[in-house]
Amino acid sequence: MATTRILEWCGRLYIWLLLAFLYLPVIIMALMSFNVSPFYQLPFEWTTEWYASLWQNDQLISATWNSIEIAIISTIISTVLGSAASLALYRYEFRGKKFLQALLFPPIAIPWLITGTAMLIFFFGVGIGRGLFAILLGHVALALPYVIVVVSARLQTFAPELEEAARSLGANQWQVTSRVTLPWIMPGVIAGGLFAFAVSFDQFVVSYFLSTPGQTTLPVEIYAAIRKGFTPEINAVSTIIIVVSMALMLLTARFFKFGGEK
Repeated sequence: MATTRILEWCGRLYIWLLLAFLYLPVIIMALMSFNVSPFYQLPFEWTTEWYASLWQNDQLISATWNSIEIAIISTIISTVLGSAASLALYRYEFRGKKFLQALLFPPIAIPWLITGTAMLIFFFGVGIGRGLFAILLGHVALALPYVIVVVSARLQTFAPELEEAARSLGANQWQVTSRVTLPWIMPGVIAGGLFAFAVSFDQFVVSYFLSTPGQTTLPVEIYAAIRKGFTPEINAVSTIIIVVSMALMLLTARFFKFGGEK
């Protein structure tokens, strides 16, 4: 009993230390966005001037909106295309299918530095060049494998007899997909979409290679700002993004009951 209790307390301590390691830097950054000192000097003095200054920083605001727009559009495109590809891989047998499925994993494993360099060379070769459109295409290409893998994993739990039963009752292919298959795989589609959004919004390397002056994303703009001199305005915009992201994640998890009925 004593050994079991010790192991239990060690497990709890490990979890708390892990959570502190993950969240303590974020909490400190959020608190410092309300500190009057731009150099993180103590004692702490409450202020909201950095949030007021943030709205005057047109460059940072523009980069933030670019990141949000690109992330939303790339999430929609990659989720639709990835879900359709997952259904095709699940339903149909064709030559080279296994090889095609194996090709989904190298883009996830290949370092983004190499991927960004390859995309830059390719886009210039085909005449697309650099800019927001090139960044969007790059983000879609990066997010697609994540969506396909997640949705395909969800499809492995799907019983094909449900589709056969729907067809036997007179449902056409669209009705079978929209009323039987899609509701079942929806948690996987949502999870894949969240992965796609996170990959796009947080993407720095590919965005850095494909961006142009005046057309950058938030990670690239933060990197440029740090090189010039860090300001608490970056803490402010990061805090806003974290709060909004966590709220959306909690609402999504609650609505789709990812944590179960409780």
